Amino acid sequence: MKSVVLAEKPSVARDIARVLGCSRKQNGAMEGDRYIVTWALGHLVTLADPEAYDRKYEKWEMGTLPMIPKEHKLVVIPQTQKQYQAVKNQLFRQDVEDVIIATDAGREGELVARWILEKSGCRKPIRRLWISSVTDRAIREGFASLRNGHEYDNLYRAASARAQADWLVGMNGTRALTCKYNAQLSCGRVQTPTLAIVRKREEEIRSFSPKDYYGVVLEAEGIRFWWKDAKTGGTRTFQKERAEEVLQKAGKGPFDLVSVTKRKKTVPAPGLYDLTTLQKEASQRFGYSPKQTLDIMQRLYENHKVLTYPRTDSRYLTKDVVPTIRERLEAVSVGPYRAIAGPLSRKPVRADKSFVDDAKVTDHHAIIPTEQYVQLDHMTNEERRIYDMVVRRFLAVLSPSCIYEEASMEGRSGGFSFYAKGQIVTDPGWRAVYTEGLPEEDEEDTDDWQDGGSQSLPQVKQGQRLKIDRISVRSGKTKPPKRFTEATLLAAMENPVHFLESQDKKAAKTLGETGGLGTVATRADIMEKLFSSFLMEKRGSEIWLTAKAKQLLELVPDDLRKPELTASWEMKLSDIAGGKLKQQVFLSDIEGYTARIVEEIKSGKGTYRHENMTNKICPECGKRLLAVNGKNSRLLVCQDRECGYRETIARTTNARCPNCHKRMELIMKGKEETFVCACGYKERLSAFQARRQKEGAGVKKADVARYLQKQKKEAEAPLNDAFSQALSGLDL
Repeated sequence: MKSVVLAEKPSVARDIARVLGCSRKQNGAMEGDRYIVTWALGHLVTLADPEAYDRKYEKWEMGTLPMIPKEHKLVVIPQTQKQYQAVKNQLFRQDVEDVIIATDAGREGELVARWILEKSGCRKPIRRLWISSVTDRAIREGFASLRNGHEYDNLYRAASARAQADWLVGMNGTRALTCKYNAQLSCGRVQTPTLAIVRKREEEIRSFSPKDYYGVVLEAEGIRFWWKDAKTGGTRTFQKERAEEVLQKAGKGPFDLVSVTKRKKTVPAPGLYDLTTLQKEASQRFGYSPKQTLDIMQRLYENHKVLTYPRTDSRYLTKDVVPTIRERLEAVSVGPYRAIAGPLSRKPVRADKSFVDDAKVTDHHAIIPTEQYVQLDHMTNEERRIYDMVVRRFLAVLSPSCIYEEASMEGRSGGFSFYAKGQIVTDPGWRAVYTEGLPEEDEEDTDDWQDGGSQSLPQVKQGQRLKIDRISVRSGKTKPPKRFTEATLLAAMENPVHFLESQDKKAAKTLGETGGLGTVATRADIMEKLFSSFLMEKRGSEIWLTAKAKQLLELVPDDLRKPELTASWEMKLSDIAGGKLKQQVFLSDIEGYTARIVEEIKSGKGTYRHENMTNKICPECGKRLLAVNGKNSRLLVCQDRECGYRETIARTTNARCPNCHKRMELIMKGKEETFVCACGYKERLSAFQARRQKEGAGVKKADVARYLQKQKKEAEAPLNDAFSQALSGLDL
């Protein structure tokens, strides 16, 4: 008898099949003596659209709401019907005795497999493969310690409850808003609070009033001192007269050093990466979107097998990983890492609570290199960058702490205190890993008003009198909060406590425990959906709300704008996964909540007005088109939600302007597309190709066409769920 191994993706299935010796190709499967390895294509099965429950739901009408099925139905996704049938055929073979679930080890991975089994009616025994990397060794060890699949029943119940709850609120809320205001207005428990966070930041910026502030800098024998207010402890004042007073009195001298202290300081390495931290840093350093970083990580995990499972929310390792660290160090001892990884692999591994803590790991440990031999020349430039980030952080954590000597000085003149700081690194420790500068830790502006300790201080003694070289008043203006970038919005979604409307301490605690809005696995897709739905747009690197989003936030029920809602959901889902709450109890509450929000939308007094109407006419229905900005493109779309016509008029490319070197737009107009830059430079596509070829770049028309086609597919590709399919033909 044989076992069917059900993987989530073909690439993972091929790796498992190779390790298990399954070399005979079948229709949608690989077979060996003991195992048959088959695969999903992401989701093969999803929740049915409303039309599957009753034909009255085919028309979007307010009178049919709320839609609350007695039992949710599963349907096969039409695009993956062929692979679903292939999987089903393998499951029901007479020589198959059980099923080994080998989908991603997490809540959504469990849902992928269980829905396939449920839809097909397969009731054979199940076992679970739970691994954090897809190296040959990890696969072999995972199959040597397979678990009873029913140990994960509660995880499946939590995943199913999440999907059904999102269906109920999303489908009903979206239909209610769309019917009420005759425009495509979608809502959801994560996307709507995310928009509200961006709006709150915009309100903070608009209401901000800059203030002038002043400080006093005194330079004595090459040392720069900053005045510190004795009352507030700050280095600046909003009273110009106060600063002028300090200048007049202190400038007369004498300037005496009243204290000189030196302290040895130890700075440990920053923690290992979880997915969100990695996405934030990759956005800051390379401008990668969260979705782009996740896609790169998936390739490094699945194809190259050099990094562990990326969709993790932990920055710690478990104790059982520690014995494998030496082998991982040997695997990365190549190229630029050999000089550091080699010596570390020959020393005893220092595994302390700073990065090894079982209590701080849930489904998966932090992202680290695998034991797989690394071939850097097989990676793309983007893959090399992300891999480099993970490897250097791994090496840094295993390296000694950075040790430096900090010198602090206090001097007095005219009755006022002045302070200076400086530091000398005595042992760089983990900082030696970063040869090209340290990674950025904070996304927001730091206060550079006070000396950051970068100056080199000479040898001076306490009680010494110094000659004042110069003293001056410096002024500045307070700055408003910065607009969100993809990196900082990701951080706000992870920790949205600052944006709570209620300031409820219990809700804040819940948000902290549940990891904020969405999960590490879904935040990137949520942000992409907000861009593709024309609710957010990018101007440079900054994120702005569209007029559509601002109106939507005025029309949705209050609860759907609050981060508290998704926090309470995630807490209850965690309780379901832990066996503390029944799935049906949670869903009964959601059904009642759904009915309430539909009623609230029905009785709403607001109005919706298209503010982006153009004079151009839709070629299919004759109505006026709307001008919208996608994430990387400008489009015209039909206002009629039944029509769905869209036309790309310009797309941002990676082609650089020869004058200012900024990225150019490709205007889709006329007989031939034209590159246009913000500086005024224009160039036809044919001339651009000829110039690049002459420069030796070798850009061909086919290459450009493939690139544009790929971007178009990515922009138009629907998310693989019933909710997005239902919205795909709606009016914007």
